[in-house]
Amino acid sequence: MPKLRSHSGAKKRFRRTATGHFRHKRAGLRHLLTPMSAKRGRFLRGKNTVTGTQEKILERFLPYA
Repeated sequence: MPKLRSHSGAKKRFRRTATGHFRHKRAGLRHLLTPMSAKRGRFLRGKNTVTGTQEKILERFLPYA
C-alpha cells in the first residue's frame, strides 16, 4: 500500500500531544489588537485542543502525526 500524504496546511497548524489529542494556537492575535482588551489578548495567547469531531478529520489529514 502506498504512503499517505499529510495535509500541508494541517501540518503547520496542529500538533499531536502525548495523549493523542491535537493542539492549536488560537486565532485573532495578528492585527487590530488596539481595541482588544488585555484580558482577551492573554486568553488568546494560550493553546487550545480540538473537539472530538474535528479530531477525526485531523487524523485523516495527519496520518503519521
